[in-house]
Amino acid sequence: MPIENERKFVLNDDGDVEPRLAKAPDVTSSFLRQAYLDAPGLRIRSVQIGRELKHIFTYKREIAGQVVEIETEIAAADFERLWTQRRESLQKARYSWPDGRFHWDVDFFKTDDGRTYFAMAEVEMPENDTTPPPLAARLAPHFLAEAPHRDPRFTSKRLSDPVFAEALLAGIRAKGRVE
Repeated sequence: MPIENERKFVLNDDGDVEPRLAKAPDVTSSFLRQAYLDAPGLRIRSVQIGRELKHIFTYKREIAGQVVEIETEIAAADFERLWTQRRESLQKARYSWPDGRFHWDVDFFKTDDGRTYFAMAEVEMPENDTTPPPLAARLAPHFLAEAPHRDPRFTSKRLSDPVFAEALLAGIRAKGRVE
């Protein structure tokens, strides 16, 4: 089973990070539209990478202390049908790259008019790793805080609410840490 093992880092989006990542030769950029359905652990996602558009259905559930995540590609028509049943939805620009045994994703959560309201890096680690690597050097100048492991406030589902996400970010900036 595919086990998700990730750690998250809140970034200070000063308007410089995303353009620099977009120009980096080893970074893949994508744009995601994502929605959560009416049953726990069910998500749909469209992923635009260049001219290619994929639609993904995901089942995600915590089992015995590990997060099992199963994804399968679905037809565009099925994605659009399921989109009408969404509860929460979001859009984000994502920049990804491999880093040895690890994989980095940096997400810029976007409003409908394209404004970034929250930026977060995630590092995917091998299943049995418990300690994340240091924050990627290209992100270190923008580091605000490490999100507590599995803290529900830092799920994409929760961050899909810009009002909540901006308040969370303001609290982190004011206190210099996550409380």
